[in-house]
Amino acid sequence: MLFGLWLAGAASAAGAAPAAGDAVRGAQVYEARCSGCHSVDADRVGPRHAGIVGRRAGSVAGFDYSPALRGSRLVWDAALLDRWLTDPEALLPGQRMGYRLGDAAERADVIAFLATLPARP
Repeated sequence: MLFGLWLAGAASAAGAAPAAGDAVRGAQVYEARCSGCHSVDADRVGPRHAGIVGRRAGSVAGFDYSPALRGSRLVWDAALLDRWLTDPEALLPGQRMGYRLGDAAERADVIAFLATLPARP
């Protein structure tokens, strides 16, 4: 039993893929926790999120990214978004997002929601 708990913790620490989330709940969490700085279709304090999955980080034209994010060469996928939302500064020192989404289920739900957002012109 103890070995099983250690093994589960080791897999989590090693960067295992995030749990599958619920996009409907994710839309609610996004509205409650993210919409103060972000929008799906418009840049605010943070960049717009439409089409974020599969997009290179720091690449929304006209948005004033930190040099760290703009030069990162990261491409957003579910695992990277999970790491980012867990602790943006640990993932990319020098970035400007000062918010974390500590609850793993909420992160998974938000990521599932973000994955439904196609890029828009």
